[in-house]
Amino acid sequence: MSTSRRSASWFGAHGRAGMTARSWLKNQGYSDDVFDGRPVIGIGTTWSELAPCNAHQQRIAEAVKRGVWQAGGFPLEFPNMALGETLMRPTTMLYRNLLAMQAEETIRANPLDGVVLLSGCDKTTPGLLMAAASVDLPAVMLTGGPMLNGKYKGTDIGSGTAVWKAEEDLVAGRIDQEECYFIEGCMSRSNGHCMTMGTASTMACVVEGLGMQFPYAASWPAVDARRYATAQQVGRRIVGMVEEDLKPSDLMTREAFRNAIRVNAAIGGSTNAVVHLIAIAKRAGVELTVDDFDADTRDVPTLVNLMPSGKFLMEDFCYAGGLPAVMKELGELVDGSVLTVTGRTVADNIADAEIHDPRVITPRGEPFQAAGTGTAVLRGTLAPGGAVIKQSAASPRLLHHRGPAMVFESAEDYYAVCEDEDLDVDENTVLVIRNAGPKGYPGMPEVANVPVPKKILNRGIDDMVRISDGRMSGTAYGTVVLHVTPESAAGGPLAFVRTGDVVHLDVANRTLDLEVSEEEMVRRRADWKDPDNPYPRGYQRLYYDHVLQASDGADLDFLVGKSGSAVPRDGH
Repeated sequence: MSTSRRSASWFGAHGRAGMTARSWLKNQGYSDDVFDGRPVIGIGTTWSELAPCNAHQQRIAEAVKRGVWQAGGFPLEFPNMALGETLMRPTTMLYRNLLAMQAEETIRANPLDGVVLLSGCDKTTPGLLMAAASVDLPAVMLTGGPMLNGKYKGTDIGSGTAVWKAEEDLVAGRIDQEECYFIEGCMSRSNGHCMTMGTASTMACVVEGLGMQFPYAASWPAVDARRYATAQQVGRRIVGMVEEDLKPSDLMTREAFRNAIRVNAAIGGSTNAVVHLIAIAKRAGVELTVDDFDADTRDVPTLVNLMPSGKFLMEDFCYAGGLPAVMKELGELVDGSVLTVTGRTVADNIADAEIHDPRVITPRGEPFQAAGTGTAVLRGTLAPGGAVIKQSAASPRLLHHRGPAMVFESAEDYYAVCEDEDLDVDENTVLVIRNAGPKGYPGMPEVANVPVPKKILNRGIDDMVRISDGRMSGTAYGTVVLHVTPESAAGGPLAFVRTGDVVHLDVANRTLDLEVSEEEMVRRRADWKDPDNPYPRGYQRLYYDHVLQASDGADLDFLVGKSGSAVPRDGH
């Protein structure tokens, strides 16, 4: 048996240690020849019926296994924590770091030479990639693919985005609850994650743009046979990556992250990509800041016309040419020399890509939205550590706005009064939702895009400026300022805003200011008390004590960086 493999210290060992490792695997019916030194490939799934977006991963894993066997490897499937955004409370973002920790330790502790990571729903993709960066064994990610387009009364509707619209219509009395039930079935009609350019689709594209996923893998629908053919190819390729010792640290370079940032701008991607990419970069030891998402995208137009910013959906994006067509259309804005998991460069991967439907993937010369209209990073007296806004999903008339704040201590407080016809609010009011950040909720949930008050909707106005230290779903829309840093629970200026204070938003100049004197802010700070950890035990207590701010990726401080693949003590 070859002793060059990491797995050889388990399966090639003599005496009790080797017998234990080999014998107990044989109870699954494996023969002696699988222990002959061939690469052992872990297939890490996030399958669960509690994570609907990922519920088809078992079939994907079987396709990966076929490829691993074909290439002479030994595949072993293992579970990871499943994070289903639609069911888990208070938010899967609270558990992204726990998934990353669990996956990292599982990979390191077991006889694996390389891994294929199967993700889908929003936080499973960054969580697994954070783990891969910290262990730094050869790794390929394969996302689970989007659902088929939603179909409702002769029109296409998108997951998530249709929910926000239906909620507005329900509040305004345009539809009833029975119609909502009908819309639900129209929206979710196949396996897969959100088919809008929400966070799941965004992260699938961003990871492909980063070079950690195969070309076109982000956009094949979950039920498309080509996804399973791709999975088989991935199984073959990971064996080759082990032979080549091609690791995440060889691929996730500063240039690769810059490509990913630019891809996010070109696809009109979710603001959540900001916090996830920063967390992944910090695991990989790559310097990346929130300001890079502004500086590196000012010359990048939005080429993809997808909900929530546009008209089409991921199935259309697939048929229009997928991400390779977008990257090729970006030309010199993408670094084609970056190496990818295919073993080829970006330029090689996209050489034959074409735009098949210019309505969905628009030409660079006639883009869906002009350069500089993607995610903007704001700073000012209300957000000294930064905040973000998705310009493509906002109302142009509100991108420069000055108005009085109406402050709510939580999203729940707002929901308790938002349908009150006597609420003292008009279209100029700035809704401020605090205590929704990493510490404050906890976990920084997607609650920042609270609905417009009913009395405003009844006047035919469907958007207002909203500001929060929380996040919003990538499927959502509206003029919502997010990720305000430092968060209110950490003593950021958001904690000291009072109803009636004037807030000035100027996206063109990248500023977000509270028009309150410094002397008054000093007085307000003096009355503020740093809250104690409210959680008596368990993971939430650990999270509260160690979570970083959004501008630093909201990882746990002791997880930043990597420990490599060496087992600290082998026990033998």
